[in-house]
Amino acid sequence: MEPLSPSEGPGRDAPGAFVTLAPPAHPVCSATVEEIEIRIRWRDVDNYGHVNNAVYLTYLEECRDRWVRETLGDTVEFVIVRIAIDFRRELSLEDGSVVVTCRGTGYGTSSIRTEETIRARAGWIAAESASVIVAHDPGARRSRPLTDDERAGLDASIERDAAELSPGGPAART
Repeated sequence: MEPLSPSEGPGRDAPGAFVTLAPPAHPVCSATVEEIEIRIRWRDVDNYGHVNNAVYLTYLEECRDRWVRETLGDTVEFVIVRIAIDFRRELSLEDGSVVVTCRGTGYGTSSIRTEETIRARAGWIAAESASVIVAHDPGARRSRPLTDDERAGLDASIERDAAELSPGGPAART
């Protein structure tokens, strides 16, 4: 799936839906797909013997937070405004750990779209998700537009991710 441009798609913010503020300057790192391993803890498991569905959100959040920090820097404030999860298979304490990945897929005026996957250490997919996060001005408690530097970092990250995930890798892209 091709990433959407800033002017396309459902993640596009409505004009005038934000206050134009100059966020503090910070370096933009432009990470690629973020991947972390998380140990399944005893407290993650419910009375049914499987990882509780709410814990999946925590696993996704840990990876998404790291992706944002690697892509946009440590000073970027954001809030999650949408998440959709497809639960594919249950996890249990016996699975030991999960590998969570996150990548950017597009952005709008202030929003960023991501896709995440939770895999068991054995390799099978436990859950897939799509999220929308919004750049946030904590002083005004409102969304804020992405800066030119943030857009450049997102463009670089999304392009690299698309190239890495395309069949045949970067050489197969036209």
